[in-house]
Amino acid sequence: MAQWERANPLRQALIDRRCETADEVAEWVVEAAKKSGHCGQDRQSGPSVEKDLLSTSSTLSTKIFPEVSANTSLVLLAVACSLLDRQVKRLAQDFENEGGFTERLYRVRTANRRRQG
Repeated sequence: MAQWERANPLRQALIDRRCETADEVAEWVVEAAKKSGHCGQDRQSGPSVEKDLLSTSSTLSTKIFPEVSANTSLVLLAVACSLLDRQVKRLAQDFENEGGFTERLYRVRTANRRRQG
């Protein structure tokens, strides 16, 4: 199966869709496979290849859906990793600027004691 390049329009379309559930992702896979009729620019193109791919619905299922599904998984993994990297970076900044949990808890408790007493 061909792996989508970063510039593949299907990749960006999936990211832009911002699916919230696995069912939404599955719907997108079906739509993308049916719309494309082929799986991106990596695959050889031409009338004979498209005719072979689209000749039967079973061929459509066995050649296109697995490729779109696999690439969809890779795109979602990349997005998740990117978001986790951003979160870890932000947590590190917060830790450096505001301290850890124990330090912040100490400040809150000290401030409460001062107000009460």
